[in-house]
Amino acid sequence: MDDATLRAHLRRFGLSEKEVDTYLTLLEHGEATASTIADVAGVSKRYVYSVSETLADRGFVQVADHAVPTTIRALPPDEVVDELIRDAESILPALETRYTRTEPSGDQFEVVKSRVTVLKRLRSFISEADEELILSVPVGLLDELADSLQAARDRGLLVVLLVSGAHELPPEATRLASVSRVWSETMPTMLTVDHQVGIVAPIGMLSSAHSDTQAIVFAQKHLGPVIVASFFGNYWPVAREAAVAEPAELPVEYENFRHTIFQATLWLRADATLTAHIEGRTTADNEPVDRSCRVVSVTQGLIEPTNNSFPVEHSLTVDSGGETYTVGGYGAFLETIEADRVRLAFED
Repeated sequence: MDDATLRAHLRRFGLSEKEVDTYLTLLEHGEATASTIADVAGVSKRYVYSVSETLADRGFVQVADHAVPTTIRALPPDEVVDELIRDAESILPALETRYTRTEPSGDQFEVVKSRVTVLKRLRSFISEADEELILSVPVGLLDELADSLQAARDRGLLVVLLVSGAHELPPEATRLASVSRVWSETMPTMLTVDHQVGIVAPIGMLSSAHSDTQAIVFAQKHLGPVIVASFFGNYWPVAREAAVAEPAELPVEYENFRHTIFQATLWLRADATLTAHIEGRTTADNEPVDRSCRVVSVTQGLIEPTNNSFPVEHSLTVDSGGETYTVGGYGAFLETIEADRVRLAFED
């Protein structure tokens, strides 16, 4: 586990950034005086005493305040984890007595057997999209969706398109998406729109009017990211990049973070110097963020060559006042900041 992930997990147990620094320093020393920890962690000795008492109450360390000078000892990690597990298990009965089980609303899923209905839903969802649509579709259906896709591009959406069953992208399709890939193999038809609604249709259903398979139409905010993760994790990497749109004119502002990543990547590769005005919150303590930064780099998996370490990793690295931060989108936890809205512009 890398350092950033370890820190993120410790923060989920309620430790602040400084408390994490102090605890990790203690782990490395095993046992140390408050003065030693203060020097290494870059905090005051008074703060170390205060944090140590908090960590002791939570079962992370032991404070020997009878010694002169006072020493702080990190408890063995296996003991710490065992205690955390016991604490979690002890509250489970109380949580369950308060929990009211509810059934999901009936309109979250729809089973569709008709090819005509699936195509109708695809066109409808694409036409109603506000920010982003991610689509895999057999090459034989591209003509039936072309007008809807072109209209989405004209509205300024991020359109990510994978055309399956083809070695080359049809020439007339090169302008239908922000970024397109082709794959010679066949794959399911998958659509997600604005993280919330979408369709999954099995291989063969849309190529035959008499298929006995069924498609799933969903409208659930938490399912969209799962389909997106499957798309980017299982299919996008094996397909070949076929077309990439020109960058949008700046300044632009997006609530959709992947669109921010897409535009920032294009402009940085064109040697532009960018600024980003970010509205969001810190992932460590949920403090509001509203600041302008210089964009240093982008981590992404949308455009070749990609440089992300896992399929859905998309982030900005920015500099604000000499300090470097990482910025992620909705649900970010490895990054420093979770962005709600980002405005990209050229640096003055």
